[in-house]
Amino acid sequence: MTSTASLADTLHLPQDVQDLLFREARTANSFSAEPVSEEQIQAIYDLVKWAPTSMNTQPLRALVIRTEEGKRRLLPHMSEGNRAKTAAAPVTVVLAADTDFHENLPKTFPHKPDAKDLFADESGREGFARLNALLQVGYFIIGVRAAGLAAGPMTGFDAAGIDAEFFAGRKWKSLVVVNVGKPGDNPWFDRLPRLDYDEVVETV
Repeated sequence: MTSTASLADTLHLPQDVQDLLFREARTANSFSAEPVSEEQIQAIYDLVKWAPTSMNTQPLRALVIRTEEGKRRLLPHMSEGNRAKTAAAPVTVVLAADTDFHENLPKTFPHKPDAKDLFADESGREGFARLNALLQVGYFIIGVRAAGLAAGPMTGFDAAGIDAEFFAGRKWKSLVVVNVGKPGDNPWFDRLPRLDYDEVVETV
């Protein structure tokens, strides 16, 4: 088995950047009071908007919650184990899939004028939107790390409740709620094992 250090040397990114984005990055469970600026969130989006999506559909939508009023509306929909850390995080981002993503295809896929017509069936759009938005969610988490911040992604919440509270009248469907900020006190659980290459990868 090739060593981690040797494998790192084969990659184009410097090892300290590899560590920042992957090896040393952790899911934070507590956050400091240090604020996260609007400019930081904008910079994260400006980086992760380049994520690949099928037909460049870009169905991911984000609701940034930073006010006490916003948190008051969000917290009842979070599972009990996720409420305290969500209340303490300086920013919480609800990441959702827009099932009306096809309305933007004249802009995002302009070389195929009839692209929007391929998605006339709303029930078919939802699965397509979820799959591609979840790909973008992964990029968002990496973008948060690239900003020198910690991400605490959660799926323990009442999605229908959040959708009714924040997205009434829109076709946004909640996927992941992510706390964003600088790590607080005792932010990490013990690092859990990862599967090895030979357990995951098959070559034919």
